[in-house]
Amino acid sequence: MFSSVWNFVKRHKKKFIVTGAVVGGVYFLGKYAQKKLRELQEREAAEYIAQARRQFHFESNQRTCNMTVLSMLPPLREAIVTQLNSESLTALLKTKPANKLEIWEDLKIVSFTRSIVAVYSTCMLVVLLRIQLNILGGYLYLDNSAGKSAATPLAPPDVQQQYLSSVQHLLGDGLTGLMTVVKKAVQNSLGSMSLKHSLSLLELEQQLSWIRAEVEAGSQRPLCWYMLADDESALAEQACGLTESDLITVRLLNETRDMLESPDLSTVLNACLNRGFSRLLDNLAEFFRPPPGDSAPSSAPDSLSVVSLPLAKIIPIINGQINTICSEAPSHLVQDLLMNDQVKEFAANVYESFSTPQELQK
Repeated sequence: MFSSVWNFVKRHKKKFIVTGAVVGGVYFLGKYAQKKLRELQEREAAEYIAQARRQFHFESNQRTCNMTVLSMLPPLREAIVTQLNSESLTALLKTKPANKLEIWEDLKIVSFTRSIVAVYSTCMLVVLLRIQLNILGGYLYLDNSAGKSAATPLAPPDVQQQYLSSVQHLLGDGLTGLMTVVKKAVQNSLGSMSLKHSLSLLELEQQLSWIRAEVEAGSQRPLCWYMLADDESALAEQACGLTESDLITVRLLNETRDMLESPDLSTVLNACLNRGFSRLLDNLAEFFRPPPGDSAPSSAPDSLSVVSLPLAKIIPIINGQINTICSEAPSHLVQDLLMNDQVKEFAANVYESFSTPQELQK
C-alpha cells in the first residue's frame, strides 16, 4: 500500500510541488494582505482621530475668537467716543450759546463720522482677530501635536502676547487715521447741507454710499493699513537687536499682513462692511416709518422714500448708533459678523493653512 502511494507521489511530484507552492503563496499572500489591511485601518483610524482632534481644536478656537471680539468692543467704543466726543457738543447746545449754529454744524460732522467709523472699525476688528487667532490656533495645534519633540515652539506664550498686542494699532493710530479719512468724506458729502434739509432713508443711504466710495476708493491707504501697523522699516533697523521671540513675532506679523493684503480678505471685509452699513440703515429705518394712520401703507416698497426728516432731527438719531453698533451684547451687527458664512470659511482656510505641517504643504 505504501509503495503504491509512494509511486503515485513520484509520478505526480511536479503537480504536488506546484500545488504546494500555490497554496503556500496564497497563504502568505493572504497574511500579507491582512497585515496591509490592518495597517491601512490603523492609519485611517489615526487620521480620523487626528482630523477629529483638529476639528475640535478649530471649533474651540472660533469660540475664543468670538469671546475676544466681544471683550474688545468696549475699549473700541471708548476710543471712538473719546476722540469724537459729541457729548461735549450737545452739552454746549444746552447752554444756548451765541454760536449755536456753528456747534450744530460740528455736531453734524462728528455724529456721522463716529457712527461710520464704528461700522468700519467693528468689521475690521472681527476680521483682524479672526486672522490672528487662527494663525496662532494653527501653530498651537502643531506645537501640541509635536509635543515635547518640538525643538522650538512655533508660538511660545510670550510671542502670543506680543503678537496679539498688535491689535492696539487698530484702537490707536489706525483708528485715528481712519477717523481722519472718514471725517473728510463726511465733510465733502454733508458739510454744505443745511440742517433744515430733509432726507428720506433712501437719500440717506445714497449719502452713506458716497462716503464709503470716497473712504474705500479715494483714500491713499488701503483699509488693511488701519488694521495692522507697517513697521517693516523700523524692524529692519532694529534687526540686529531682536531676540528669538521678536523674530517669531515679526514672522507672525508678516504672515498676518500677507493675509490682510490678499484678495480673499478684501472680499470678506467688503461683505462685512455691506452687512454693517445695512444694519445701520435698518436701525435708522425705525425712525423713518410713516406715523400711525398715515395714508401711505407702511408695507409699501417705497414707503421709506416717502418719509423725510430734517437733517437736524437725523443727527441725534445717528449720533446714538455707536451704542448699538459697538455693543458687546446684544448686538445684531456683531452677531451677523461672527456668524457670517464668508468669515467662517475664510477663518477655516487660515486655520487649515497654519495647522498643516510644512512637509505636507510642500
